[in-house]
Amino acid sequence: MWWTPQPDVIEASNLKRFVDERGFADYTELHKWSIDHRPAFWEAVVDRLGIVFANGRGPTIDSDGRWFPQARLNIVDSCFTAPRDATAVIHRRDGQLHEVSFGDLADLVGRAAAGFVALGIVPGDRVAIAMPMTLEAVVAYLGVAACGGVVVSIADSFAADEIATRLRITGTELVVTSNAIHRSGKVLPMYDKVVAASARRAVVVGEADLRPSDLSWEELCATEAPLSSVPLHSDAHLNILFSSGTTGDPKAIPWTHLTPIKSAMDGHFHHDIRAGDVVAWPTNLGWMMGPWLIFASLINDAALALYDDAPNTAGFAKFVEEAGVSMLGVVPSLVASWRTTGAADGVDWSAIRVFSSTGEASNADDMAWLMARAGNKPVIEYCGGTEIGGGYITGSVMQRSVPGAFSTPTLGLDVVILDERGQPTDSGELFIVGPSIGLSVELLNEDHHEVYFAGVPRPGLRRHGDHMERSPDGYYHAHGRIDDTMNLGGIKVSSAEIERALAGVDGVVEVAAIAESPSSGGPSRLVIFAVAEPGVALDADDLRVEMQVRIGAQLNPLFRIADVALIDALPRTASAKVMRRQLRALRE
Repeated sequence: MWWTPQPDVIEASNLKRFVDERGFADYTELHKWSIDHRPAFWEAVVDRLGIVFANGRGPTIDSDGRWFPQARLNIVDSCFTAPRDATAVIHRRDGQLHEVSFGDLADLVGRAAAGFVALGIVPGDRVAIAMPMTLEAVVAYLGVAACGGVVVSIADSFAADEIATRLRITGTELVVTSNAIHRSGKVLPMYDKVVAASARRAVVVGEADLRPSDLSWEELCATEAPLSSVPLHSDAHLNILFSSGTTGDPKAIPWTHLTPIKSAMDGHFHHDIRAGDVVAWPTNLGWMMGPWLIFASLINDAALALYDDAPNTAGFAKFVEEAGVSMLGVVPSLVASWRTTGAADGVDWSAIRVFSSTGEASNADDMAWLMARAGNKPVIEYCGGTEIGGGYITGSVMQRSVPGAFSTPTLGLDVVILDERGQPTDSGELFIVGPSIGLSVELLNEDHHEVYFAGVPRPGLRRHGDHMERSPDGYYHAHGRIDDTMNLGGIKVSSAEIERALAGVDGVVEVAAIAESPSSGGPSRLVIFAVAEPGVALDADDLRVEMQVRIGAQLNPLFRIADVALIDALPRTASAKVMRRQLRALRE
């Protein structure tokens, strides 16, 4: 069930060329050097990726752990080092495939940036993007960044209340959105949700009956202007993304103009993205893989492939073939859907050199099936987070690929697994050993030190919260979250957010949400424990339907309830905290 790299694959890889250039014997030596000599490693990465600085970049890291503290740059410049006639985007629209060159993309971004400046956007101003991952979304993202603005990423699937929460946290007044979302023959409102979220002003892609304060995408981009970026300090904010928080509100995590270097490095070395490749990953800008896809593709002179409909369909599978996708990223539940429905049957995926999987725990059988779809190509398992700018543990084309397993920490950082006493173990909580470019240094609405460093077993470790097991052969296997954060459909959400959405269901006193890992492996399943009011008889199936409607309306329709379990009382600690481990034990 595993993939073993052949000599020709190894020799052609970015990694092998880098290993040879640095004079190392193998990948193991390279990784050791990358963590023993981190400044030298990141200097080499910046040179290899061709990162463009507006001035001499100065020292690599200072005594406070700040990377390139004297440098000024705008990461958009590093996205346009490919020849102007090379392909930058392949996208499907109205059933037709379209290609956009790097030169044409730069022109579009220049128009958008000029439009944002005309609207009064100055460096540091925040502009939200809430729409599907389309060509316009990519242009808007790069246009905001080019003029020094800060993108606020909002998933297109969120309900109006959740959009409003993110606008409130970031103080954002301008939103770029689309009139609607088209999925599997359905037309879903998008602009209406933004209006309901009380956005003060919107730029709208597509025809819509606009408020007087709003304008169309065509109006924003009406002025032809060359792409001109604003140089910024290296720690200037580029993007604010969200992850589950401990206080109910989602954590607001800033990316700087250095964070994409981590994304591009992971793409270059661990996913073997090369100039001329075509990279597809069904995603949107509300998930870190949206910005990751932009930077891991364009900085590596590769094209990103964008599909305008649901990815679990035969249409998407055919798009992968027609676009000539060479690196395909997936969420494990998507692979399970293709396998069950036969959506990928009959397509030619031989152009794919590498798969990658992230967002959920993988099912080994599903990943073995995926490998076979492209003539036995590797699946690079990839685990990380918004606050990392990429992955902390993954694989490479220089190592054997075992379905559902990770072969290595990413280059430039290390990991340790500790038990509850803080001692090394082969199964326990995983901690990241920094520093590394990409690791967050602040949160907008929580105490960054408290979240990631307070109470760690030893200095130099960073908490991430994943339960990881290392097998005797050295491979790592993920077992979900140590804390109460769950990963549903590739999106992190806290149990508190789920429970808050379910408050007030008729006949229910209290609820608790847990993520359940199937014994066969694969994505987590959402299970709700419910306690009935005294004297009230509840039907679990009816309750699940009602709760699903609430979660879909208030949080995200992608969060699916697998089961509702009725229970007499929730197990609690002396301090009244719900003992979720006991709830999980009830499901075993």
